[in-house]
Amino acid sequence: MHSPCAAPKKIAFLGRFLDFYLAFSRNVCYAVCVPKIMTKGVFVLKIKTVELFQVPPRWLFLKLTTESGVVGWGEPILEGHADAVEGCVRELAPMFIGRNAGDIEDIWQMLYRGGFYRGGGVLSSALSGIEQALWDIKGKFHNLPVYEFLGGPVREKIQVYCGANDAREILARRDLGYKTIKMNAVAEYQWIDTYAKIDEVSRRVAEMREAVGYSVDIAMDVHGRMHKAMARVLMSEMEQYRLLFIEEPVLTENEEAFVELRKHGSTPLATGERNYTRWGFKNIITGGGIDIVQPDLSHAGGILEVKKIAAMAEAYDVAIAPHCPLGPIALAACLQLDFCTHNAFIQEQSLGLHYHGENEGLGYVVDTSLFDFRDGYVHRTNKPGLGIEINEDLVRERSKTPHHWLTPQWRNEDGSVSEW
Repeated sequence: MHSPCAAPKKIAFLGRFLDFYLAFSRNVCYAVCVPKIMTKGVFVLKIKTVELFQVPPRWLFLKLTTESGVVGWGEPILEGHADAVEGCVRELAPMFIGRNAGDIEDIWQMLYRGGFYRGGGVLSSALSGIEQALWDIKGKFHNLPVYEFLGGPVREKIQVYCGANDAREILARRDLGYKTIKMNAVAEYQWIDTYAKIDEVSRRVAEMREAVGYSVDIAMDVHGRMHKAMARVLMSEMEQYRLLFIEEPVLTENEEAFVELRKHGSTPLATGERNYTRWGFKNIITGGGIDIVQPDLSHAGGILEVKKIAAMAEAYDVAIAPHCPLGPIALAACLQLDFCTHNAFIQEQSLGLHYHGENEGLGYVVDTSLFDFRDGYVHRTNKPGLGIEINEDLVRERSKTPHHWLTPQWRNEDGSVSEW
């Protein structure tokens, strides 16, 4: 006769064996997959060097290397201020060189709070790129994508969109599989301006709608170029076209204007590319004037900080659509967030469309499979860290001639300065 306790004993033995096997396999994977050092029985990733590369068309890449040889990449860029951000990273470097790269939250808090003055585009962008590189290191060390540290995946794929400004361009984007595009609304615009400019915007949207119907969603970026009086007119005029959203109808610092604009149309309002850290988003989220926040992971504080911003937004029933007209590192960071954030619904990108002229951003990546946009979506990757490998030889070659890109300067017909 078999003992009635035999089966449970076998199950317990198999359970212990499985635990041992998984632990052993994981440690072997660590030893094989990533170089590392060991101090007093604890694996550490002490940051050894910081390198910065200005690369065309207007980007700044950051490379962190640990003493054990693990490398992380980030994109600490503020368009038109690459030199300033580069100087800021160099100034911050002594505060985190020698630290364990895995202590991401503590390093972030130290860099944010330790300098007394905080926030703003330059400091926040420097902090963002550093934080991205730390996550890249941590993910590679543990052989896991970043989203696995932030709650795990919530979707298999995320929709992406790109730019198009007329009927010909939207047809071309549709043929590439895109289901959503974003158009620029207006150029120079006075405080109070002519209705002819509104009519021109309306004409372009009408032609795009006629070309594709509702098979492609159209979003509109005003870029903060309008003031609230004319933005009200635009909002009312655009109702007929059922736009996906209107982005920055006014500058984001005019928080109270968003609440007023909501009364003049039902089209969702979006803003956030020029807001920094969760404190910069607090009022715009709680004020009730927007439907979509658009933090930029290279400006707003990095991956985890934007995850916190997304959680704030979710509590107020606000969606998130990360801003990213930048390079492949910034986009890879955005995708890691998108895959683990429930209220993320679409991702901006500009790679693969010659948006940046001759300096095609995909050339900086060895394997471009992460950015294979199929049927308007990018599919989740299981590759560790940010999920990309940088073509370092090309980065070093192109950084020999820094771009020093500056924001275009626009003026109105009367000679006064206009928003770009």
